[in-house]
Amino acid sequence: MSKTRIGVIGAGRWGRVILRAAAGVAGIAVTGLASGNPNSAAQLPPGARAFADWRAMIAAGGLDGVVIATPPATHAAIATAAIEAGLGVFIEKPLTLNGAEAQALRDFAAHRQAVVRVDHIHLFSPAFRALKAQAANIRALRGVAGNWGPYRSDASVLWDWGPHDIAMALDLMGRLPTKIAARRLDRRDVEGGVGETLRLSLDFDGVAADIVIGTLMDKTRRFEVDSGGGTLSYDDLAADKLCWNGRPLACPATPPLSVALAEFGAAVATRDTALDQLDLGIRVVEVLERCQQDLD
Repeated sequence: MSKTRIGVIGAGRWGRVILRAAAGVAGIAVTGLASGNPNSAAQLPPGARAFADWRAMIAAGGLDGVVIATPPATHAAIATAAIEAGLGVFIEKPLTLNGAEAQALRDFAAHRQAVVRVDHIHLFSPAFRALKAQAANIRALRGVAGNWGPYRSDASVLWDWGPHDIAMALDLMGRLPTKIAARRLDRRDVEGGVGETLRLSLDFDGVAADIVIGTLMDKTRRFEVDSGGGTLSYDDLAADKLCWNGRPLACPATPPLSVALAEFGAAVATRDTALDQLDLGIRVVEVLERCQQDLD
């Protein structure tokens, strides 16, 4: 069975992680990389081509799909060009930096019957998927996530860290919140940039989601759901990634990025044009925009 031929666009920190993960996914083969860094070619498997510009890689052909790991402001233009070329598209979060652009991309993808997936990475975690399967009668959601950095110039703390927890909350609740609020708990100059801690409050008709994110804390990734008679806890950094009332629950150990890439490859191979991930990406952007309005 032939592999899905993938081109990666962007070889920054996350782009390099994608390249390493892709090497272990059976159904795909990285055959191209577009990066402005000439040293990036060393990351490629034998036989793959390096390009200085993503347009040249798309024009060269020989691809079935692309993974877009560039700054968020560039996502829509690159995705549109790739769809126009008949390629499947896998876009890193956030989908775009504004809702109108996200909706226009969705309309174009639907018109062209394109394969489009969005990498809200925790939605591909076997532990989070097990949490979702077990969650019932949800009463409250809580998330805490952050690290000392990264301090980025192309995405604020809200748009860098916020998409993860918002995507998990929307995925679990299956709808947009009726009330959205955001406030800045801390902001200060640190080595390498400006750090922030933010609190996002989402209300789903009485079910509250309290989310704290930031770049002024030790590395943390925890998401909890008060469900039925107890609490389901997802912690991507723990050995036991899913617990029920503190008791570990068994779930597969497959890395979320490997799951995401394998599912993208399969979607491209079968021409699965479902747009549910793109629709969720739009809703995440809409919530982020509302949060940004509060912070401004």
